[in-house]
Amino acid sequence: MTTTKNARGAAKLPLNTIIDGDCIEAMNALPANSIDLIFADPPYNLQLRGDLHRPDNSRVDAVDDHWDQFDSFKVYDTFTAEWLKAARRLLKPDGALWVIGSYHNVFRMGAELQNQGYWILNDVVWRKSNPMPNFRGKRFTNAHETLIWASKSEGAKYTFNYEALKALNDGIQMRSDWVIPICNGGERLKDENGDKAHPTQKPEALLHRILVGTSNPGDVVLDPFFGTGTTGAVAKMLGRDFIGIEREESYRRVAERRLSKIRKFDKSALEVTASKRAEPRVPFGQLVERGMLRPGEELYSMNNRYKAKVRADGTLVGDGIKGSIHQVGAHLEGAPSCNGWTYWCIRRDGKSVPIDIFRQQIRAEMSG
Repeated sequence: MTTTKNARGAAKLPLNTIIDGDCIEAMNALPANSIDLIFADPPYNLQLRGDLHRPDNSRVDAVDDHWDQFDSFKVYDTFTAEWLKAARRLLKPDGALWVIGSYHNVFRMGAELQNQGYWILNDVVWRKSNPMPNFRGKRFTNAHETLIWASKSEGAKYTFNYEALKALNDGIQMRSDWVIPICNGGERLKDENGDKAHPTQKPEALLHRILVGTSNPGDVVLDPFFGTGTTGAVAKMLGRDFIGIEREESYRRVAERRLSKIRKFDKSALEVTASKRAEPRVPFGQLVERGMLRPGEELYSMNNRYKAKVRADGTLVGDGIKGSIHQVGAHLEGAPSCNGWTYWCIRRDGKSVPIDIFRQQIRAEMSG
């Protein structure tokens, strides 16, 4: 077990361990403003009535465990309010939370999130590519679950690795509908009797996407409904610290065995494509100061329709307009805005060279 320490050396966070106990009591015992990201897969309160059988009369192994049973919606809502309150106290000011649920509970959680001051960023539909069929034929096949991603409060500077998710999606902007198969095959954990260790074990692919997209290496990720440890396993692989809370001994045993076999990826493999906004700012004037561009040199638009001259103070003049590389480009194109770094080129040895190449050169020196 790893712990962080305060200035006096006292242990504060039980990192990379599973806490045995009630999730609300355990969260209330942890220090406030200490968690970067929470992933919560709470009981769904499925309200099942009777057994469900397949056409061949075999019984479906549905979620009928005692931990998913509540006496009423009011009791469930009180439980939801209490654990969400405890979770919000733990989040850092710029922290965020993910919850996952079905139609039985996700709307109740969404309302309570807003009641408590969380700021909903997205709802994400996890569309299961291999859902369980609807055996009774009285409803649509339930082929998805809903996730809600929320920051601690409006205006929080939450983590969102946009470029990394875009790279993960083959260069296309990641959408809010995710097609991922349910947990099955070799990934499905079994207990000592060879049965499913947990009825609602989530696939590692789902947690991989969430952690890559909304956390960074070294962040602390809390899962208050740890189950068989999917969040902890993926967090460990991706170089995040985790804290799990689980009151069921059988689940803790399975999770501990699972986690003992997990190895963190190589440090270089944990790096993801950075957001352009996160890269160091380089003023255009630095290119002029350093002689990469000279006052009086002409820049050409990418479409070769326009040109402008570089001035000694890092501004341009073109078509009688003086201003930044962005302002002059926008004026020439009659557009409300323009990214001058990708708009302007300079001609060197008969070839057009984007000025952004010089900016990237300076950034490489800064990071080196």
